[in-house]
Amino acid sequence: MAKMTLEEWAADQFKTPPSQNTLRKWAREGRIAPAPVKHGRSYYVEADAHYSEPEQPPARVLGGSLLSRIENARYGTKAA
Repeated sequence: MAKMTLEEWAADQFKTPPSQNTLRKWAREGRIAPAPVKHGRSYYVEADAHYSEPEQPPARVLGGSLLSRIENARYGTKAA
């Protein structure tokens, strides 16, 4: 199959295509199947690729602020 850029693919798939940043985010998160291939700064995708929502939302790290997570990583859970 011939590959096309994400922007070309989005123009074919959507009436109002998402922004270039959104398309790149989808490519990084694996929301486009089959997965796009990155060459340099550009992503290339199969013409018959499709968008799919992830089954689960991304796992969120619990533990408060960034500072407390860094302290926990350095010193264990006793630091707070």
